[in-house]
Amino acid sequence: MGNGPHAKLAELGLTLPEVVPPVANYVPAVQSGQHVFVSGQLPMAEGKLLATGKVGAGVSAEQAKDLAQRCALNALAAVDALVGLENLVKVVRVTGFVASAPGFTGQPGVINGASDLFGAVFGEAGRHARSAVGVSELPLDAPVEIELTVEVA
Repeated sequence: MGNGPHAKLAELGLTLPEVVPPVANYVPAVQSGQHVFVSGQLPMAEGKLLATGKVGAGVSAEQAKDLAQRCALNALAAVDALVGLENLVKVVRVTGFVASAPGFTGQPGVINGASDLFGAVFGEAGRHARSAVGVSELPLDAPVEIELTVEVA
């Protein structure tokens, strides 16, 4: 396990959180064939949103980038709970949603918080297709939300 994903997270000073319980009628992640589809993950820690509001107004782009990393950690926790992180073969697709103040166009930089984490943990297998979408509102007034699709062994 010295070079596996958990060890890599530890090298980065990170640990996987508990899986965030769903806030509505869905499951955190589902496997279909060799793919795991992770439901949209908010920047939650210990049952609470780490921030609320719009990016470019009450939430800075740099803070939102950190929140996107937290969403990514929550997504990895859901994968780990379902199939084990060591079975992840490839991060396939990331969809990031950014609750954006009028005129804010830095969504790609915000979602880099998630993309950078996947690259740091999985190397080439962490490179993925991606969308970074600005939206007017997200659930619970969250500033950012990340969806994840991964391939597993």
